[in-house]
Amino acid sequence: MKNTELAHLLSASCVHDQWDEKEVAGAYTTDLLSDAMANAPDEGILVTIQAHKNTVAVGTLKDLAGIVICNGRPIPDDMIEAAKSERIPIFVTAEDQFTVSGKLYPILGPADGR
Repeated sequence: MKNTELAHLLSASCVHDQWDEKEVAGAYTTDLLSDAMANAPDEGILVTIQAHKNTVAVGTLKDLAGIVICNGRPIPDDMIEAAKSERIPIFVTAEDQFTVSGKLYPILGPADGR
């Protein structure tokens, strides 16, 4: 799946248009950025409610294909600017993390079904 397909799949919108199309390698849901640094798959999608600039720093570290901010959280300008600079899309959805994760799992979950 390409990150360009996420907005439609998740009923989300991207907050800026300066990002690169990438193949998505998986997804990880957490609100602890240290947990994301340790466990999110490189080139994956981070599903979170952490709407601040440090989330983009984790995205850069993990070479994320995108960040999904749930619950319709507002995105601060400094986060948008950091994401533009790093060319990481930020998708915003009104849905909660459980719902978003449920939509992503059948597509990006482990091949063996675990």
